[in-house]
Amino acid sequence: MTAIKGARERARGEITAAIKDEARQQLAAEGAAKLSLRAVARELGMVSSALYRYFPSRDDLLTALILDAYNALGQAAETALAAVDTQAGTGRERGSGGRGGGGSAAAGAPPAARWSAVCHAVREWALAHPHEYALLYGSPVPGYHAPDATAEPAGRVARALLEVVRDAYAAGTLREPADPLPDAVVGNMLALAAELDVELPAAVTTRLVSAWAQLFGLVGFETFGQFNRVIDAREEFFEQSALQLARSVGLPVPTTR
Repeated sequence: MTAIKGARERARGEITAAIKDEARQQLAAEGAAKLSLRAVARELGMVSSALYRYFPSRDDLLTALILDAYNALGQAAETALAAVDTQAGTGRERGSGGRGGGGSAAAGAPPAARWSAVCHAVREWALAHPHEYALLYGSPVPGYHAPDATAEPAGRVARALLEVVRDAYAAGTLREPADPLPDAVVGNMLALAAELDVELPAAVTTRLVSAWAQLFGLVGFETFGQFNRVIDAREEFFEQSALQLARSVGLPVPTTR
């Protein structure tokens, strides 16, 4: 019985993967708004009723694609951060110690290099998967409302950036912004820091949220062709922009000529 159950699970996994692969092809050809379970079933040689046993509705299939995309993007960011730490020989342990509520203050990759690694990973993933990136950060799909289950994977990139800032703060190398904030913004940022279980000044959290939004704006502009006939040196421009964002949140950025 165990062998039969295992075979069934493998078969179900393979069919689920085939459905999602075909759906991604439809995203590329038609866009998310025109995703159709019937069309997916037709291309796979399945009857619609059989496909509904895997994904009861279009929204269920969209949610599966969104979760996959968020997790793939988050994995790319986290892998890049781990790689730059490994190259620098940090041996740091994620999420422990430090005055900022987590992270190691041990010597390792410079904060700007860690930040840049995460930013470049986001850009590279988006350029390699433009249709999946559009599903996450393009126009909303009419009639679709993302369930709460997408929130955690959607925040993986933000948490990678937060780790860089938190570690710099714990190590005492973060320059805190001096500009005053409206009381309402301070309240929002303190609530956000509490939700994330980190101890960061409200001004730092504000700059971090702003930089996170600007990062995806930069990546979106390039991915969706807004830089065409405007910027040719895309790689160099992005690197400079990523470092400007690092500087804006208070990370130490070496001066280059």
